[in-house]
Amino acid sequence: MPMIRLTAPTGSLSEEGRTTVQRNLAAVLLRWEGAPDTAFFRAQAWSYLVETPEGAQTTAEDDAPRFLVEVTVPQGALSERRKAGLVEEATKTVLSAAGLCPDDALRVWVLVHEQPDGTWGAGGAVIRYADLVAMAKGERTDA
Repeated sequence: MPMIRLTAPTGSLSEEGRTTVQRNLAAVLLRWEGAPDTAFFRAQAWSYLVETPEGAQTTAEDDAPRFLVEVTVPQGALSERRKAGLVEEATKTVLSAAGLCPDDALRVWVLVHEQPDGTWGAGGAVIRYADLVAMAKGERTDA
């Protein structure tokens, strides 16, 4: 059930970055979550790009674009080491998509939301973290 959402000001991503950032971020999320690289798990890693209209985002200091990456994963799916790696790589991915340098890293915030077990459903049923682990190990094929 990993989901990743990038909120960015319209026009802040390069043309190439805009076309690739969603799949790149989804791949980053799956890699750090430790999910198998299979069609099933790739199809479950939803990625959103939300572009805000001009003037919708600012700070008290300036109008330079800022980027918000929100990640939702099952509680327990990410160790502290994996969270740190996810935050670092997601930040680099967004900076690259926007044509920015590492010095601009503070313009990218990454929020990791851990969904408590038993509070996510798909296909009309509640899916638990243990179900996802079993599926990743090939022990289950249904959800």
